[in-house]
Amino acid sequence: MSDEMTKPILYTFRRCPYAMRARMSLLNSGVEVELREVLLRDRPQHMMEISPKGTVPVLLLQDGTVIEESLDIMLWSLDESWLVGDWKKHIEINDGDFKYHLDRYKYNNRYEDVLSSEEHRDHAVAILETYEEVLSNQAYLCGDTISLADLALSPFVRQFANTDREWFNQLPLLHLLKWLEGILESNLFRASMVKHKQWQDGDEPVYFG
Repeated sequence: MSDEMTKPILYTFRRCPYAMRARMSLLNSGVEVELREVLLRDRPQHMMEISPKGTVPVLLLQDGTVIEESLDIMLWSLDESWLVGDWKKHIEINDGDFKYHLDRYKYNNRYEDVLSSEEHRDHAVAILETYEEVLSNQAYLCGDTISLADLALSPFVRQFANTDREWFNQLPLLHLLKWLEGILESNLFRASMVKHKQWQDGDEPVYFG
């Protein structure tokens, strides 16, 4: 199939934060891809063939290379100017402890032997407070210009905030809120969130980028 491809193929799901950060990175880099919007309850056969783990995003390059982790897609698409500051530390915390508590705050009844939703929420807020301290001294997580860390973390902070937006907006995290709103209102984020219908085998290609 790779011989027939004119563009890389991106399997994605609009509301998935991992897919969001991959799409923002691809858009920012100017890499044009064929976008295939999927429903995770109805995964396409081709996606499962190239990436049996069945999660998004998945990027298939023209040479047959499959990139199936969002961070790896970001690193593939962005140049080194985006890799500044403590980006690895920020992503490790976000993808580890913060995501752990976010899931158990938002979907508490899906897990066994966990704390209450409110307790997991409080653990996540403690992490956000460290971001607030950083952002009180600079515009972005790794300095005064946007970097990989901001693209990588903002979809997860957005997901946390949207779980109870009225409550979140009352938190004493004014710098974090300004940072988040700046990213969510950016042309880059808006373009990454344009809605597409579910892809079906045989559909005309939809290009993104």
